[in-house]
Amino acid sequence: MKRSRLTLRQTIGWAGFALVGLLVVAVGVWRGDILRAALDPQVPFQTYDPPPAPDYGRSDSWALLEARTPGAGPAAVFFVHSTTYDGGREWNGPIDDREADAYLKRVVIPNYAGPFERSGAVSAPRYRQASLYTRLTLRADARDARAFAYRDIAAAFDAFVAAHPTGPIVLAGVEQGGELIDWLVRERIAPDAALRSRLVAAYLMDTIVAVDALNPAVPGCASRGQVGCVVGFSQVGDDDNGAAGRRLRRALVWNEKGRLVELTGRAALCVNPVTGSPSGELVPARRHLGAANATGLEWGVRPAFLDRLVTTQCRGGLLRHSFPKSEAFKEVGDWADRRKARQYNLFYADIEADVQARLGAWQARNPNG
Repeated sequence: MKRSRLTLRQTIGWAGFALVGLLVVAVGVWRGDILRAALDPQVPFQTYDPPPAPDYGRSDSWALLEARTPGAGPAAVFFVHSTTYDGGREWNGPIDDREADAYLKRVVIPNYAGPFERSGAVSAPRYRQASLYTRLTLRADARDARAFAYRDIAAAFDAFVAAHPTGPIVLAGVEQGGELIDWLVRERIAPDAALRSRLVAAYLMDTIVAVDALNPAVPGCASRGQVGCVVGFSQVGDDDNGAAGRRLRRALVWNEKGRLVELTGRAALCVNPVTGSPSGELVPARRHLGAANATGLEWGVRPAFLDRLVTTQCRGGLLRHSFPKSEAFKEVGDWADRRKARQYNLFYADIEADVQARLGAWQARNPNG
């Protein structure tokens, strides 16, 4: 019995189906590479013309400016936000990008600036942040873009200090913001005895810092009663050894010349936010004060906490933690959003308690401050 031959139309149809199938498979396999390539500005940073610099004398250059909730403490808090700008045409995003600013207000400020609102007046500058693409590659152009963002943070800090010439100060940053605070501490705080005496603590959340690069004048915090020190940690799931290895291999830290270089096996700082110390002990979930998903909340609205949720341990320079089972702490959003700071804060209440304790210790030592 002879098989019937396919007509030309049928042949073209089946070929089309096959091509579509191949495209679907290719997109599934190389989707990350395709999306990453779409964010590449495709221009050398040396010839790149960045967006206009912010004017920190204008209120619209600040996402938060002297934001204070009723009953807040006496500290002035300088908060630097994480990456919210995806990229594409720009190595460094303009401060008025609508999507980036919406993400900042909806996700980053309530989850990461929120733990500091009880400590005092919080100010958070908008700045020409390095794009998400710069955190997905180790190219020299990307490193230059990340270092470029610091000049805005330095200018914002000058305005912040001018507005707060006395009294306790708290510095805080998450992800890219923590990276920039790290250099701010080394370049501006550590050499200045007057500023050092005012520092309650610097909080570098979801940030890798080389221990041997810390200035002895502003060391890593050893206990919760210590002031003038750094609380730094980069968190990863307890059993996610692949992610832990990638985090350390791809980590960039500041060298003494203010350039970003690879960590290359150096010890990374881990101060456990649950205990306020760098101890490598396995901290049981019963000591965890509370995680929160504050996404979408207005400033000053207190989120609901889930306490006793995760175990923690400083191990290998990273904060290893168990994963909560609650739906409130699942990864959400598109491909780009899942590569930014998490849209919840597992250690919201712990960080809040830590800064309150250190602020109390600072006030005890500076009764006239």
